[in-house]
Amino acid sequence: MPFQYIAFEGPIGVGKSSLAQRIASRLDATAVLEESDNPFLADFYAGRAGAALQAQLFYLLNRHRQLVGLQQGNLFSQATVCDYLFDKDKIFAYLNLDDNELFIYQRLYDLLAKDVPTPDLVIYLQAPTDVLVRRLRERASHPERETFDPDPDYLRELNEAYQHFFFHYSASPLLVVETSQLGLDAGDEAVDDLIRQIRTMNRGTRYYVPRT
Repeated sequence: MPFQYIAFEGPIGVGKSSLAQRIASRLDATAVLEESDNPFLADFYAGRAGAALQAQLFYLLNRHRQLVGLQQGNLFSQATVCDYLFDKDKIFAYLNLDDNELFIYQRLYDLLAKDVPTPDLVIYLQAPTDVLVRRLRERASHPERETFDPDPDYLRELNEAYQHFFFHYSASPLLVVETSQLGLDAGDEAVDDLIRQIRTMNRGTRYYVPRT
């Protein structure tokens, strides 16, 4: 593999965690999954004042702790596939925080970001908003899985923010994957094809639409 540290990203419902785990297994790499439990989320969804900043800072500090801990443990010396990119934290911050909260957030983010390693490759998973809504509603039909009640307007705004962020992203090679036909039930052939794209990536950005 030309890349030791690969990070998957994409909006809620795109399936990045499942695909990251499948790719890690096929590459005999270590899968690193974000710790998703956040005690401030319920208050944030309920619209309680100040909860958005609390939830955002909790995620920021957790992601920093996890990635710095992996780096100190020398885990990045072997092939590693992570299901998030530290930089994406700003997408949610700018979407959910007011100007005063952003001032506090940005100062802390700037301090923490210096410690976090940059991936060798980022894989950005795209999907239209209606596909994200459908996938999240399908998840909700499985009570054993963690679910997110989709607000189509919020998902649309989030999806647009992701597109804007990655249109300008240049910190590492970027593989943009359109996932409308690459759901949780993607077959081995589709995963093999994605791995071929990863192995042949160079610098810059590549756009890839999986074969159906």
